[in-house]
Order: sequence, then C-alpha cells, then structure tokens
Amino acid sequence: MLCIAAVLVVIGAAAIYRLANELSPPIMALVPLACALGTAFIAAGFYMLQPNQAAAITLFGSYAGTDRTSGLRWVLPWLMRRKVSVRANNVISERIKVNDLRGNPIEMAAQVVWRVTDTAQALFDVDDYKAFVIVQIEAAVRTIGSRYPYDDYEHQEVTLRGNHDQVGSELRTELIARLLVAGITVDECGFTHLAYAQEIAGAMLRRQQAQAVVAARTTLVEGAVGMVELALAQLSAKNVVELDDERRAAMVSNLMVVLCGERDTQPVVNAGSLYQ
Repeated sequence: MLCIAAVLVVIGAAAIYRLANELSPPIMALVPLACALGTAFIAAGFYMLQPNQAAAITLFGSYAGTDRTSGLRWVLPWLMRRKVSVRANNVISERIKVNDLRGNPIEMAAQVVWRVTDTAQALFDVDDYKAFVIVQIEAAVRTIGSRYPYDDYEHQEVTLRGNHDQVGSELRTELIARLLVAGITVDECGFTHLAYAQEIAGAMLRRQQAQAVVAARTTLVEGAVGMVELALAQLSAKNVVELDDERRAAMVSNLMVVLCGERDTQPVVNAGSLYQ
C-alpha cells in the first residue's frame, strides 16, 4: 500500500505538470484529484506497532481481531485500531491493614509483575484494566492475609512470615484467577512489606522477646543438666570423692547456680572439712 500511494503521488504530479503546460485536455484535471483522494485513503489506514505492542481492531463497534506484528501496518481506514501494550508491568501496592487468621492486625504490601495476554478482554471486558489490576491486587492480599497467621511460635502451621514461597505462590494463583476475566496473567509476585500494625507491634515485640528468653533458658538448663550429670559420673568413675545423697544434692544445686546464673560466680574456699 505504501508503494501504491507513492505511485499515485507520481501520477498526480505528472498530471498537474501536463495540465500546467497545456499538454493535456481539461478533463485530465480529474486525475490529480483522484490521485489525491486515493493517497488520502491509503494514508488513513497506516499505523505503527512497536515490539511487544498489539492493536485491537474493530469494525463499526464489532471486534474484528488483534494485530501483534510490529512495524508499519495497514488496514482499511474504516477499521478502528486501539493499541495495547503487552509488556510486563511492575506494580507495588499500597500498605493495607489486614486481620490475620488469629485476628491480629498486620500491615501488608505486595509486588506484582503482570502483563496483558488477551487484548480484547483487557479492552472490552473491563472498563479500565490497569485500575482493575490495582483493585484485584488489594483484594487478593486481603484474602491471603486473612487465611494464615502472621507467625506461629510452635512452628506447626503455615505462616505469612515463615513460608514466603508457599504464600507467594498462593497469592499468584489467587491473582491469576481474579485477573483471568481481564485477559491478564501474573508472572511473579511476593510481599514487600509484612509487619504487625503499630497498635500491637510493641506488645508483640515483648512477646517475641519473652519467648526468645524462654527458649534460651531452656537450652541453657538442658546444657547445665548434661554438664552436672557428666561431672557426677566422672567423680564416681574415678573415685575422686564419695558423696552421700545430701552432699550430692548440694553439689548439684551449686553447679546449677554456677552454670545457669547470668552473673559471674564468686568462689568460696572451704578450709575445713567436707561437712563444716
């Protein structure tokens, strides 16, 4: 069509030249006019598509197809073209407050990589597909956030904080199902922000600190008991000293205090006998 338009321009220019030099009869004045109309008709049908860009074509309001070939394109002028980008888009949602499975308020934000796969659905099945994506991301984050607890200190449940891959995969599945009606798919998604809400963050921090202290104390006591058992076994095996039950209990008490105490112990030297 570009070549035909160029030929029409040449023919029109030649006809105008012949008319200007009176080399043609006056009736030939229709030739430049026809060439101008033909060139305008052809020029109205040209459009350009960049890589990863598509054009949805409609005929008098009826969907006629999608053109995905990049470069200079041409269709009949009465076919309307609406360009749509099929490139990957990256969206980071706003921080939203969600109640987790246990009812604790938490703040969440997600990062989603999405792209258009069906231009007709994106243009004609929803009013604004970009705004539709934003709304559905927020709805999906709320759904996933309320489905799991933020944390499980007994490590027996799937949690938002401890199972990022599993929860992120479920979020992607949820988004794909929600965006299918708009001809959009999700390539990648994950959480960019996940934390307790400010009103309970302090209380939850103290709870985590207390549980960490308890866990550390438990490990410390288990190690101290093992060391006491080893000390008593070594003393008995090498016949270093014979201890009755009362002295054995006193020795165990002293060792536990030394091993489990937070401060350095001050040794007391007994200059008398064992029982004084």
